[in-house]
Amino acid sequence: MRLAVIVVSYNVRDLLRLCLQSVFDSAGLSVDWLVVDVTVVDNASQDGSAQMVADAFPNVNLIAMNENLGFTRANNFALRGLGFGADSEERAASAPDLVLLLNPDTEVVDDALGKLASFMRDNPKSGVCGPRLHYGDGTLQHGGFAFPGLAQIALDLIPLAGLPGLSRLMHGLLHSRLNGRYPWQQWLGVTPFPVDFVLGAALMARGESIRAVGLLDEGYFMYCEEMDWCLRMREAGKATYAVPTAQIVHYEGRSSSQVRWRSFERLWASRFRFFRIYAHRYPQGFHLLLRPLVRLGLALNGMAARRQFARGLLSGDRLGDQLDAYAKVLSFVG
Repeated sequence: MRLAVIVVSYNVRDLLRLCLQSVFDSAGLSVDWLVVDVTVVDNASQDGSAQMVADAFPNVNLIAMNENLGFTRANNFALRGLGFGADSEERAASAPDLVLLLNPDTEVVDDALGKLASFMRDNPKSGVCGPRLHYGDGTLQHGGFAFPGLAQIALDLIPLAGLPGLSRLMHGLLHSRLNGRYPWQQWLGVTPFPVDFVLGAALMARGESIRAVGLLDEGYFMYCEEMDWCLRMREAGKATYAVPTAQIVHYEGRSSSQVRWRSFERLWASRFRFFRIYAHRYPQGFHLLLRPLVRLGLALNGMAARRQFARGLLSGDRLGDQLDAYAKVLSFVG
């Protein structure tokens, strides 16, 4: 089988080096049946990432952009280069069997590439699969989720965790199905299980499924594009699975944390776009309550931020950035 690994990177040179080395180490464990090619799309990094890739990994197909295309457009640029979405039948026929979208702030553990590819090989009805993710400190990260509902939005926005007596309750709710999570026991087991979608940090898609549903939706600059892709594949009859025996470390958010509140704005712009496109999948009550719930959550978080500022726990600049982001999201609400 042919597997194409696509890494879209922005200003995380040292993590990117670790990621690429782990990819080649993992690929070396399956050389008898799996051919792995790697493409890096550098989104106009200023930290020497592109030069590092050229020097240290000459076998990588390096695409150095002059601007930051975002996660979605950059992945699509690479996918088109691999033959997906091509007008030519000859180019389309040369596309790989599998594609792995992989964040640069990840580290592939042992034979994770082979385990994911083996699952796809042995389960032809699957369209997407993803690994078990761990944070850098070794704790488990949920790598697959249910499609979001009102309970998830409330738990995401309403600042209840700091209230006396609610910490344990909130911890339980945050890791429950109400918040779109699947049980820890499934992640820590060995049996693959179906999920609604897996994180784009490490998402393996079948080539024929990509041809069936098309590329990532470029209306999402970043966030929710993998959710949209998995939903389109489900509607085309291709399910999404988590493969817990395949493990990848995720040093989460190193690129997005560089522009934290801009990333927050993009997250909510993408969420509202998803809810609008798939309005037919949600009951009328969802749409009636969505906007008041977001307004309430942002108002409460704004009050909490102002209290932190008054107590000297938050600088004026950071407060301004945070409140500006909330105002931007409120403009999406209408």
